[in-house]
Amino acid sequence: MERYLYAKSDAGLSPDELRAALLEMLDARGPLRRVLIIPPDFTRYHSNAGFLTNVCYHALTARGCAVDVLPALGTHDPVSRAQAAVMFGDIPYEAFIPHNWRTDVVKLGEVPAAYLEEITEGLWHEAVDVEISRRVMDGGYDLILSFGQVVPHEVVGMSNHAKNLFVGVGGHDMINKSHMVGAVYGLERMMGRDRTPVRRIFDYAFEQFLKDRPIVFGLTVTTAPEGRIRTHGLFLGEDRRCFEAAVALAQQKNICFVEHGIRTCVAYLNPDEFKSTWLANKAVYRTRMAIADGGRLIVLAPGVAKFGEDPQADALIRKYGYRGRLHTLTLLKQPECADLRANQSAAAHLIHGSPDGRFSITYAVKAISQAEIASVGYESADYDEITQRYDPARLSPGYNKLPDGESVYFIPNPALGLWINREKF
Repeated sequence: MERYLYAKSDAGLSPDELRAALLEMLDARGPLRRVLIIPPDFTRYHSNAGFLTNVCYHALTARGCAVDVLPALGTHDPVSRAQAAVMFGDIPYEAFIPHNWRTDVVKLGEVPAAYLEEITEGLWHEAVDVEISRRVMDGGYDLILSFGQVVPHEVVGMSNHAKNLFVGVGGHDMINKSHMVGAVYGLERMMGRDRTPVRRIFDYAFEQFLKDRPIVFGLTVTTAPEGRIRTHGLFLGEDRRCFEAAVALAQQKNICFVEHGIRTCVAYLNPDEFKSTWLANKAVYRTRMAIADGGRLIVLAPGVAKFGEDPQADALIRKYGYRGRLHTLTLLKQPECADLRANQSAAAHLIHGSPDGRFSITYAVKAISQAEIASVGYESADYDEITQRYDPARLSPGYNKLPDGESVYFIPNPALGLWINREKF
């Protein structure tokens, strides 16, 4: 079934409207014995997928259906008990299954090298293994619900749909190589767009290997002014059409054009959501197309306490740093950098997180020393000192004029959008 809901006002769809659409979708599937729900993790809290998951979990269990919840972690930390309570409400924590991208997957086949060469304009020459959680291929599930938000994304262009499966609950080769393909092709050529090379990898894999699985997508388009989630659209469907409809709306709601390059951009990241630069660098990805040459990005990230989401990624970031695209690509060719070659998603992350000398990045955190921040290639600032001047509690989204006349562009949650300088788009 295909069902698209659009909010009638900027207030967004009501909980009752969302619930009614979900129940109608479940009713249309007939009697269900066992269901797998794949929502995003806590780093996508503002997707409103937590509410969708909660509604479906209770509706299904009330009918006697067994329900498993497999958050699409990718390489992120598992959802904690406290995070699950905040995002998913009263679903029992025992219903959540942590995904291990290194061990919990099965290989379905590959995306051939010739196809990769074609879609990347000859920039990539290796095949990509298609790996996914064993649970997705478990024939005992009558229905697999894949929930999540469609929003501009640095690796694929626009997030979600098959990415939620092949990266969120995918395996080592797909995660590493898809990220690296995006880095080699250029994130600024892809963000905010559909049909990018990375998206075409996921589309190919879905059509070849998952089209016969009982998968229904529930895709949201949301914003969160002042932290309150507004769901502007819900798109339910079994194929790519629901994604395309969501992309069209997200391009309206989640892309912000500025008329000129921003000289000073201040981005704030909620400490409950962003604990590492691996995640907090969305402040870099989503603003880089709006920042002027020679401009400055100030990242206020009070919750960041590490670089990578896991110890291996953390060690690689500390060892190699955010030092530019060409520098990182050169490292990948060096015999002594085998550890980086074996973790290409980390290499891609280093490329994405670097300003390539075009603007400066200043990180202000509380739990990592300024020396450590400087050691990975960023400028650093004392959080309490810099927020005396750039106080997120006093700044409004968009342009602000400080008492001394400095113009500052403030973004309270860069993960929810994409900012672009219209002059260069």
